[in-house]
Amino acid sequence: MSSNRISFVIGAAPPARLDKAIARDVPEAATLSRTRLARLIEDGAVQVDRTVVTNPKARVAEGAVIEVTVAEAQDSHLEPEDIPLVVVHEDADLIVIDKPAGMVVHPAPGTPSGTLVNALMFHFGDALSGVGGMKRPGIVHRIDKDTSGLLVVAKTDAAHQGLAAQFAAHTAERAYRALVYGVPDAGDPRLRGVRGTSFEPGNVLKITTQLARHKTDRQRQAVLFEGGRHAVTRARVLASYGTPPVLAQVECRLETGRTHQIRVHMAHAGHGLVGDPVYGGRRKLARGCLSDAALTAVAGFRRQALHAAVLGFDHPVSGEKLRFEAALPDDFQQLLAALDQG
Repeated sequence: MSSNRISFVIGAAPPARLDKAIARDVPEAATLSRTRLARLIEDGAVQVDRTVVTNPKARVAEGAVIEVTVAEAQDSHLEPEDIPLVVVHEDADLIVIDKPAGMVVHPAPGTPSGTLVNALMFHFGDALSGVGGMKRPGIVHRIDKDTSGLLVVAKTDAAHQGLAAQFAAHTAERAYRALVYGVPDAGDPRLRGVRGTSFEPGNVLKITTQLARHKTDRQRQAVLFEGGRHAVTRARVLASYGTPPVLAQVECRLETGRTHQIRVHMAHAGHGLVGDPVYGGRRKLARGCLSDAALTAVAGFRRQALHAAVLGFDHPVSGEKLRFEAALPDDFQQLLAALDQG
């Protein structure tokens, strides 16, 4: 297997740990993350003054000569599959996909094939330079199987690191369209009693909680106020439906990006998503509030009514500001059309 050797010198006042020191001083062109460098140290691929060091916590002095041997990206065990993709944007570093509802992002024990990653492996072919030492797409963020919409995937280590940093810092723009039960409103006295909810100017519902895996159902997330991971969602009403209004189309914006965040937060606020089978989104609407056709359309919607409509970020290599929008898929549009008529 061919490899590439990178040599450089540790600068002044190095961090105490070897992995931190070389992560600071390794040439940017090498596009090696601290995690990757730690793995290379443990694999014996790093020399300090011509001596192999395998402890990432080892100390290193200013002026030490570092040599890192990086093997060429290996072929992934993931199988390419010829699955059609809707490509919104693609360049040498990344690709933006409009994912259909029903497609899983990454292979897992229950879904070993037919995923977005399998499709991307086929789409990229020999053009994939590799992420983390393997020829595989770099998944920076995910959207649920039955959520449709925009997703960015890295093609290189440099792009993966740059995108991951933006998502970790919550600087990427992400806006979703959802159909929920009820109409979030600052004048609703019920919401004043729901912990973690508040309203911002413009009748924007803000939900701030911690999220963690449910104690008894590991497939679900649960709202907490101690422990877990900080999560913030904002929801703005775009349209309401029914007499009196019983449904609302909302725009949800993520300040953080946790698993099932919008679905969990909206359900916590009492405005669960239509069609959501996990978080109680199948409520029975009273006859007469909507037309029979609209009621049938709502009852027959078999996935969470959630679509990743807007995605914006700085290009991780060029620095160019990128922003993409994806129209609602046909099933969602048909549902809204039925509501508009009834």
